[in-house]
Amino acid sequence: MIVKLLFTKVKLKGMKRVLINSLMFMLIISLSGCAVIRQGEVGVKRKLGKYDDRPYMEGLRMFNPITTTVVKIPVRTENLEVGIRLPSKEGLNIGAEISILYNVIPTQVPNLLRTVGTEYERNVILPVFRSAVADVSSKFFAKDMHTSQRGIIETAIQEQMTKLLDGKGITIEAVLFKSIQLPPNLARAIEEKLQAEQQALRMEFVLQEARQEAERRRIEAEGVRDAQLIIAEGLNPQVLQFKSIEAFLQLANSPNTKIIVSDGDMPVLMTNVNEESAKTPASSTNTIRLPSGN
Repeated sequence: MIVKLLFTKVKLKGMKRVLINSLMFMLIISLSGCAVIRQGEVGVKRKLGKYDDRPYMEGLRMFNPITTTVVKIPVRTENLEVGIRLPSKEGLNIGAEISILYNVIPTQVPNLLRTVGTEYERNVILPVFRSAVADVSSKFFAKDMHTSQRGIIETAIQEQMTKLLDGKGITIEAVLFKSIQLPPNLARAIEEKLQAEQQALRMEFVLQEARQEAERRRIEAEGVRDAQLIIAEGLNPQVLQFKSIEAFLQLANSPNTKIIVSDGDMPVLMTNVNEESAKTPASSTNTIRLPSGN
């Protein structure tokens, strides 16, 4: 009986241990079947190799780790930098560093994973970019990539890529030229042309400034001429006679000794002093001829 009781106790302890181990195993399994999807990401469950049709947004997601995995794809704006040689219209190869700004459409992530996979940059975006950039750049001269035509080329490449990636679940936000490396001879020729254009613009400015100065002087001369004409028109014999009378009256009121000689139209003032009075500071000999109306 005692042996039987001991055997029963040992059996119960063994069952408890198995139960505890099973619970711990299930707990570990359940904890390992959690996925945290961060902001800017989308998760898609893949069960037995098949992707779900519904994408999961940010948050904690539970799944069975034995049969299911969660594939996470970033849906924020990504910057893909590419170094490439661009063919120009005249047959030159232009070195360029280009940034491709793109994002994945969240609702189309399951279809993207099914049709392309996780390596969509290498399998889709880069081949499409190389095709589009070669097609667009071959329509422009090399110098256009270094001037205001640069923005037009970037927009054309973006539109071409958008057309080719239609339905893939990828949006091309922008294509940006970071740097352009022209052949040395071409770069020097462009710089010389730009300098010549700047010099021509500077000379045009100088000529315009000279024309404005000449116009200013002409207007000033016309003003002086018009003023002289107005004055000449106002100097008639009556005005000149009146001015002569005014001057005569002013001279007559002077305290100095004077002799006034006049022919009726133009008075002449002659101040005579002797040698002794000439020595004084106040003495002087002046002759004043006033305008004549004749």
